[in-house]
Amino acid sequence: MSESVLSAAQRPIAQVFSGLSDDEVEMLSQADRFAKAELYPLAQRMDDEEWWPAEAFVKIGANGYFGITAPEALGGAGLSLFTSGLVLQAFARWNHALALSWVAHENLCLHNVLRNADEQQKARYVPGMCSGQRVGALGLTEPGAGSDALGSMRTTAVRDGDDYVLNGTKIFITNGPVADVLLVYAKTDRSLGSRGISAFLVDKDAPGFRVAQKLEKMGFRGSQTGELVFDNCRVPAVNRIGEENTGVKVVMSGLDLERAMIAPLCLGIAERALELSIEYARTRQQFGQSIGNFQMIQDKLAKMYVGVEAMRLFTYQTLRAVSALHGGDAGRGEIHKLTAASVMFAANTMNAVLDEAVQVHGGYGYIWESEINRLYRSIKLLEIGAGTTEVRKLIISGELLRG
Repeated sequence: MSESVLSAAQRPIAQVFSGLSDDEVEMLSQADRFAKAELYPLAQRMDDEEWWPAEAFVKIGANGYFGITAPEALGGAGLSLFTSGLVLQAFARWNHALALSWVAHENLCLHNVLRNADEQQKARYVPGMCSGQRVGALGLTEPGAGSDALGSMRTTAVRDGDDYVLNGTKIFITNGPVADVLLVYAKTDRSLGSRGISAFLVDKDAPGFRVAQKLEKMGFRGSQTGELVFDNCRVPAVNRIGEENTGVKVVMSGLDLERAMIAPLCLGIAERALELSIEYARTRQQFGQSIGNFQMIQDKLAKMYVGVEAMRLFTYQTLRAVSALHGGDAGRGEIHKLTAASVMFAANTMNAVLDEAVQVHGGYGYIWESEINRLYRSIKLLEIGAGTTEVRKLIISGELLRG
């Protein structure tokens, strides 16, 4: 039923509270059903073995869940970044490791290409990423450059005729070991510092490129993370995105979008943790009754619920603000502050929700193979990735004081 048919008074209270339209509710529901049926069955093996289900990306693409923001002419859906966030939220409920790989591909790589590449570059790369036939990744972080990713960047790109020659190392790269195409940042003019960075599209078969190692993680296991080496790696000059030494604009605007898109990942995980905890509280018997009858358990569930719903509103409102941005508006000002605040609040609140969830599950929550344990091990990455909690605080305070 279309949005115009149902008035606000006729919609469920939860929908009115969330601010979702009928179409948005349907998209979230469809993505949830798909993730539960197709992605959830893969989650345990991914966690147990750090296994990568290569066929999953093709299936996701075939069902229309890649290229959410890409135009239909390039194989996408032509929808908003907000809609993309809803898909991520649903995927995170059922397989947060694949959800992480999804957002690295969909947002960090594909959406960045859509926003910054020229038409020929889009035509060459976007259709394959929309179909899931080509896996995308972002190459920014380096062994000596984490929070200071731009200032401490050592990877270089030197023009040599019709090519650039890249040398350096990238680490902690989500999708790195399985990526077909990478959006890579390198210094093209060292004398300009962080202003001398350029962005490149690098194919996995580029001469001089290799995956040095696949990293095994505490959480989000199965989502492939690796160290990448560029050893006199030759990249055609036509693969440079934008003008030389303009990569910092791509990086900064992309980081705001990345932060906004990490929040629904936190939300989906927290929603699932609350659902599991309610189910456990209803079925677990102690002292001749369900533990949900005990006020201490009720206290935990109530606090978890409030946290999840607060996350939902902050996440959705920030995503709507980001979706309304024009091309060069990210990376500064109000939106810079909002996206940092959104992901900081979401990650910190997810930490609190998951801590209570494991406590509700007791000893079973401490067992590695349990689903709630798998969710709990996801906490730290979301307090570190896309700028640590400490960096997020610096961004927020910096914008407040600058005002």
